[in-house]
Amino acid sequence: MKHFFLILLGVVVLTVFSQAFAKDWSEIEQEAKGQTIYFNAWGGSQPINEYIQWACQVVQETYKVRVIHVKATDIGDVVSRILVEKAADKQTNGSVDLLWINGENFKAMKENMLLYGPFSQNLPHYKLVSTLKKTMLYDFTIPVDNMESPWGMAQLVFSYDTKQVSKHPTSMPELLAFARQNPGKFTYPAIPSFHGTTFIKQVLLELIQDPEILNKPVIQADFEKNTRPLWDFLNELHPFLWRKGKVFPTSGSQMLSLLNDNEIFISFSFNPNSVSNAIENGELPNTIRTYIHTMGTISNAHFLSIPFNSSAKSGAMVFANFLLSPMAQARKADPRIWGDPSVLDIKKLAGPDKALFKAVPKGIATLTPEELGQGLPEPHVSWVQFLEKEWLKKYSR
Repeated sequence: MKHFFLILLGVVVLTVFSQAFAKDWSEIEQEAKGQTIYFNAWGGSQPINEYIQWACQVVQETYKVRVIHVKATDIGDVVSRILVEKAADKQTNGSVDLLWINGENFKAMKENMLLYGPFSQNLPHYKLVSTLKKTMLYDFTIPVDNMESPWGMAQLVFSYDTKQVSKHPTSMPELLAFARQNPGKFTYPAIPSFHGTTFIKQVLLELIQDPEILNKPVIQADFEKNTRPLWDFLNELHPFLWRKGKVFPTSGSQMLSLLNDNEIFISFSFNPNSVSNAIENGELPNTIRTYIHTMGTISNAHFLSIPFNSSAKSGAMVFANFLLSPMAQARKADPRIWGDPSVLDIKKLAGPDKALFKAVPKGIATLTPEELGQGLPEPHVSWVQFLEKEWLKKYSR
């Protein structure tokens, strides 16, 4: 009898919980009218800022929801602010209504119960998401649990000048051989630059004896042993880098400039469309092409989340749903606008929606989805801090 009562109680709790997040969508849209949402998102790219401004205008006109783009330099600072609000027991009227997020920042918000939800499964356009991809369900190996809505995809791609390089490397050992044969013609951004950290994670993924170790939290006692192939590789590589590894670029954009000036012959990006964008904008010559390594390259998704104390949750959901729409996703994927790969499963689209994606021009240097493959999963988020700290100890000057 007691067992039956517990089951019944569980059903009641689940029913109430589900109802709380299962309002009729038209009701949510009605509640959203007149709301103002503060969308905290990285503001370091003019094309991205212009895309967000376009989306804000469409949502204002269509749904009567005002969206203010709060341009953040470091999303970690925004997460810290939300944590301070929780510590001050600010349960409503938080300063953030929607947040562009992934990785360590999502983990921190989830662990500190700073998220509203689950909500993404209730967005009408979520049914179009490519949920068979693991990257939609796990954020740096942390289960998403519908606490954030997917927004875009990213994957590490290498780029090379076909005028200077007849055969590009297809693995890290081959990249080392290339660097030896072409001293000074390769480099990577200094840690903790995002692109630099991604590069050393890719090296570790390719060279570690058991890649499955990277799917689990770091065990400090085993860190030196497990990462030894990475440090051995970098020790061999650095003397052959641009400026002999004594100076590192500070960003991905500086790498682009070095490639354009023929100071380096191979570069890389975390956006498969970035080279095509740069060629389109005259930042790179049309002899640059992209490639990935034979075993694949690191891929992830970036997401949108709603803080627990947002006072405009309905408005935030309406905006997140619009950003998942075929119209918004196709525009975002256009290399002339942003070139951020879509999270939608094109096979689920039909008619005009499918036509939107067919109309998206394929950049001259953009790999097809088949060429990119499924991508390699990001290591567990705990690896980032350990890797960055060790790199800085070994190589910063």
